[in-house]
This record gives sequence, structure tokens and C-alpha cells, in this order.
Amino acid sequence: MIDALTLDQLRVFAAVADAGSFRAAARQLSRVQSAVSHAIANMEAQLGVPLFDRSGHRPVMTPQGQALLANARDILLRVDAMRARAQGLGEGVELELSLVVDTLFPIEQVGAALNRMRAAYPSVATRISVLPLGGPVAALLAGSHTLGILAGEHFRHPRIAVEALGSVQMVAVVAAAHPLAQGAQSLGALADHLQIVQSDPSALTEGRDFAVLSPRTCRVSGQDTKHALILAGVGWGRLPLWQVERDLAEGRLLRLRTGSLGRDSQVATETYLAHRIDRPLGPAARALAEALRAPAQP
Repeated sequence: MIDALTLDQLRVFAAVADAGSFRAAARQLSRVQSAVSHAIANMEAQLGVPLFDRSGHRPVMTPQGQALLANARDILLRVDAMRARAQGLGEGVELELSLVVDTLFPIEQVGAALNRMRAAYPSVATRISVLPLGGPVAALLAGSHTLGILAGEHFRHPRIAVEALGSVQMVAVVAAAHPLAQGAQSLGALADHLQIVQSDPSALTEGRDFAVLSPRTCRVSGQDTKHALILAGVGWGRLPLWQVERDLAEGRLLRLRTGSLGRDSQVATETYLAHRIDRPLGPAARALAEALRAPAQP
């Protein structure tokens, strides 16, 4: 009977799928191989379909198994989320709260939210990291941070819950003395000049580039470095409007005059509050999350 299925069977099923063999799954679960084989056999009998083809040297997942694996993972994630939420509701105030922030997000907004959280929980130590691109997601997955602020649509993971916060305006700029500052520019003209781009400290973007238009690039490890190099006239690039508003107002930087990089060379990047669905949020984390949501509320 399907009603007789257990969470343990689902975890064993997912472990075999991930490990690639009953033996490897047994090592991962700290069980004997026969116990893993028995759990899968019972699950197959209860479901009435074969999950693995055992005719070869290694078990190969059947089409039925592939289809049901997605359901099994979904159930396990929901149970982990429920357990984490219950744990968070039942625990006391955290000793430390860690937040990882995408480099595009205004840190002033983070500071205002921290002040509101600390008014209620002054004894909680805080740790803030600022990372670009896939860095925040990688930090959450590694378990080194409790909350994260992500930017853009490129980084998603089934273990990470996200909630829209707002948007950051990104503007393509160049130093006033740079050749690209003179008149309207085509996409080809942009490609003829050095583009300053942010590198990713995580492995999540390996082999991929985002918004890189020029074959000539200078890759930097920090947003402040990117800003400084563009100000120095080394090349052009996109920066958050909050970071360059004063430079634009005082004429040190100019918007690139091109229709290929958004209206007035500006595009919106969505930002998201994120956390591991299987990690509990304590009282201080919930208070900080609420404070971060506040600017987006009417």
C-alpha cells in the first residue's frame, strides 16, 4: 500500500539515486547494503513499479523511478522545511546571526534593517558577508550563513526559499574622459573597448557569463574595484545606480548613450530574501527578515 510508505524509504531512494549504487548509498547512510536493498525492494512492492533495473553491474533507475524521484524529493524538502520551522519556533534567541548580501544590494538598507533587529535583540552578534553572483547561494548551501539577499534570476536551488524584496537599478556607465563618452554608441563600438566585469567566487557560474558584451574584459573580485576602474577610465561597465548617483550628478561618470543596454542605459535587477528551507530561522533572523521586507512595503 502506498499509505505504508515511510520517510525513511524516501530518503533511502533519494540516497541511492544520488550515490549511484546501493553500496555507496549504504556508506552514505551508515547502514549495511542489505538494509538499503531491502528498503528499496519494499518500496517497489508498495508502489507496484520497479524503481531500479538491477540486471547490470550497477542499478540503473527505471523511467518510473525517474518520474517518482521528483515526488520523493519534493516530499522530503517539505518535511525538512516543516521540521526546520518547528525547530525555529521552539528555540530561544540566537547567539549569532549571519547574513550574506549580494554586492549589488545597497548596504545602507541592510544597516537600517540591522538597527531595527538589534533594537529588539541587542545581545545577538551579527556577521555580514558581501559576495557577488553565485556567492550568496553557495554560502547558504554550505550552511555558513542563515539569511541571504540574492540579485537577479540566474541562481536558484530547490533547497533555497526566495521572496522578492524589490529591485536595484543597474546603469551602464563610463568615465567622462573615456572615448565611449563621446556621442551615441553602437553595440559594435562597445565591443571594441574593455568591459569591466565582476568575477564569481563560487562555482555556480562556471562556463557562463552574464551581460558580457565585449571580447575584451577585465575581471575583478569586488564591486568597489569595478567602480574605481571605471572611474579611472580603464573601461566601461554596469554598476548599481545607488553607487554611482553622485558620480553621475557631478559629471565624473556618464551614462553610455546606446539603446542596446536598456532605456537610458538602465535596467532593473530583482532582489530576493533567501534562506535554506531545512535550516530553522530563530527569533532574531525572523525579525531581520521582517525589517528587510519593510522598505518594499507601502
